[in-house]
Amino acid sequence: MKTALIAGATGLIGGQLLTRLLANDQYQKVIAFTRDDLPIHPKLIQLKIDGDKMGELDSGSRVDDVFCCLGTTMAKARTKEKFYFVDFMLPYLLAKNSLQHGAKQYLLVSALGANKQSAIYYNQVKGEIEEAISNIGFETVHIFKPSLLLGPRAEKRSAEDAAKFFYRIFGFLIPRKYKAIDSVKVAKAMVLFASQNQRGNFIHESTELQNF
Repeated sequence: MKTALIAGATGLIGGQLLTRLLANDQYQKVIAFTRDDLPIHPKLIQLKIDGDKMGELDSGSRVDDVFCCLGTTMAKARTKEKFYFVDFMLPYLLAKNSLQHGAKQYLLVSALGANKQSAIYYNQVKGEIEEAISNIGFETVHIFKPSLLLGPRAEKRSAEDAAKFFYRIFGFLIPRKYKAIDSVKVAKAMVLFASQNQRGNFIHESTELQNF
């Protein structure tokens, strides 16, 4: 029986993922780093992200699989510094902390187009965190790179809403790689790949994730 650690459990993918982790018999405990309160569950331990601090696991805690679903947008972050903190520093601190507690696998939600050489700052930071996590020392790293995500968000994102409207009308014209993807498919893929106990670094593009 394993222990899962999840960050971003109140987000679009994270919410779907948390439900599946709590229902999965291979996990006896699920630790969630979160700013908001989550529903009480006998398997769930909540640790608060306090302001600019990720928080740390207790000295005696053991972790097996780490699921990172953290992420924001430039519009919401408002500055490059705040965006970098959420999309690079928090996932990186989560990785460093969990390694010290025995974590073997790190499963990271990134984005289609992530590339540290990109001229687009969003894609550049996503590419940088992919590289950092891949080289930090986990036995296994799974990186998930979905296209535009579909599903119910707590907050409104007007640009995404417009894109989703476009996809609904003209989606049949868009190559499979770039098609919008339901968040539940990404969550299902993360649980499945975590259960396979592979070793090495793996990239899962949006085309592959569409199969779930």
